[in-house]
Amino acid sequence: MDFQQWIESMIGLASVYAFDIMPDGSFSEIRLMALNKKNAAIIARNPKAPKFYPGIPWRSYFTDVNFESFCYRCGSTCKPLYSYVNAHGFWLKGFYLPVLTGETPESPDSPRTVYVLYVLDHSKEMDTDAMSHRSAETSAAVINISIKLHETQDFIQSMSETIAELRKVCGSELCSLLTVDRSEHKCTFINEYGTQPELLEIIAKGMKCTPYEVAFAWENDLAGSDCLLLDDLSVIKERDPLWYESLCDFKINSIVLYSVRFSQTVVGFIWAANFDKTKMMHIKETLELTSFLIGAVIANHQLLSKLEIKSNIDELTQVGSRNFMNTRIKELKSDKSKLPETFGLVFADLNGLKTVNDTEGHAAGDKLLSRAASLLKLAFGDHEIYRAGGDEFVVFCPNITEEAFERQTAQLRALADTTDDVSFAVGTEWISGDIDIDSAMDSADAKMYEDKNEFYRQHPEKDRRRNNGQIQLH
Repeated sequence: MDFQQWIESMIGLASVYAFDIMPDGSFSEIRLMALNKKNAAIIARNPKAPKFYPGIPWRSYFTDVNFESFCYRCGSTCKPLYSYVNAHGFWLKGFYLPVLTGETPESPDSPRTVYVLYVLDHSKEMDTDAMSHRSAETSAAVINISIKLHETQDFIQSMSETIAELRKVCGSELCSLLTVDRSEHKCTFINEYGTQPELLEIIAKGMKCTPYEVAFAWENDLAGSDCLLLDDLSVIKERDPLWYESLCDFKINSIVLYSVRFSQTVVGFIWAANFDKTKMMHIKETLELTSFLIGAVIANHQLLSKLEIKSNIDELTQVGSRNFMNTRIKELKSDKSKLPETFGLVFADLNGLKTVNDTEGHAAGDKLLSRAASLLKLAFGDHEIYRAGGDEFVVFCPNITEEAFERQTAQLRALADTTDDVSFAVGTEWISGDIDIDSAMDSADAKMYEDKNEFYRQHPEKDRRRNNGQIQLH
C-alpha cells in the first residue's frame, strides 16, 4: 500500500507505524513506515537524526513509552484512540487510527503485521473543546475531583481529598502528590492523610538526593513526556537505576508518574504505585484533565502565599472577593491605555440558594455555593472569578475571543446540567474596541436577571423571593 501518497493529503503531522504481533501475543518494536513532508521537516531539524527509510525503527528518532503504549493498543485492538496532553512544551492532540491493508500472515504461526495511522496537531495554547471529549466515566471522575479541589479553603485538606479520589481512579495501593515551588526551592509530599515529610525523606534517601532534587530526577525520568504509565518497571530500570532499586525494595511493580504543569512550568507530580492495570486508559484520560486543574490550584496557592492577598479571596468559595473585584474595576477604569483589546463578562447567579438555606440549613447552602464555584472554575479557571454577593458570581475574561467566550459559557451551562443541585442564571456580554466596563456590567447584569426570572417562571415552587406578594429582585 502506498502510504506516502495517502498521508501527504492530510492536514497536520501525519505518519504511519507498523509492528508485529507474535504468535505468543507479544509485540515487536515499532517501525516508522511513512511520514508526510511536515513531519519530515521537523525530524530534519535534528542534524544527528538518521536518514529516513520505510521500516526504520521508531526509536531511532524518539523514545516515548506513552506513544508506544497507545500505538500498540490501537493496532492490537483495531480501535481508534485519542489523546490530548501537555508535553514537550506544547498541547498535543493525537489521533491513532488502525489501518487495514489486506495483508494476511503466511501461516497461523507467523507474526501478524499491523499498521497505525497517527495524526498530530500541536499548539502552545490549550483547547478547552479538546479537553472535553471524554467518556462519561472520565467526565464524572473529573467533576468529582474538581469539587474536591475546591470544597475547602484549606489547601492541604483539599489536596488530600483530591488524592484520595485519584487513588480510587487508579485503583492503586498508594497515591500521592509532590508539589514543587521553584522560587522557594521546596517540595511538599501530600497523600490522603495530609503532608508526609518523612515519606519524602525516605524516597529522597533511596534516590540518594535531597527532597527538592526528587522533582528534578522525576522530570528527567519523564524525558519530556507528560507521564509514565508503566505496568512494569523496565523503563525506570533503564532511566533511573537508583529509583528502580528503591521501588523494588518497597515491592512496587507498577507506577503512574504524571507531571502537573501550569503555563508549561512543572509545579508538581502525581504518583501512584501498584495500580489497576485494567484501567490504564481511564487513568490516562482522567489525569490528562485533572493534572491541569490541580496545576492551576497549586500555582494559585503558591501565588497567594507569596503575595499575601488572602484578604482578597472569598473564604467559602476560594474565588475573588467583591472587594477584590471592585479594586480590579477601578484598575481597569483608571488607565484606559491598559484596557484589553477584548473583554468578556459573565454574571452567574445561583438559582435556588434561598430555598436550600430555608429548607436544609445554611451549611447545605454553603456547600451548594462551593459546588457552584467549582463548576465556574472548571469552565473559567484560566480567567478572573469573583463572588460579588451572596449567590452572585462575576467572571472577567480579558483578551478572549468571542468564539472562546461563547464556548466556555456553553461549557458552564453544560456542567451545571450534569449536576442535580447547581443551576445558574447567566448573563453575558462580550465587547471589543472602545471598552466601557460599567456599561458592559450593566448589560450582563440585566441579562442575568432576565434569565433568573425565566427560571423562576418555569419553577415557581423554588421562588422564595416573595415578601408579602412583592418580588425582591436584589
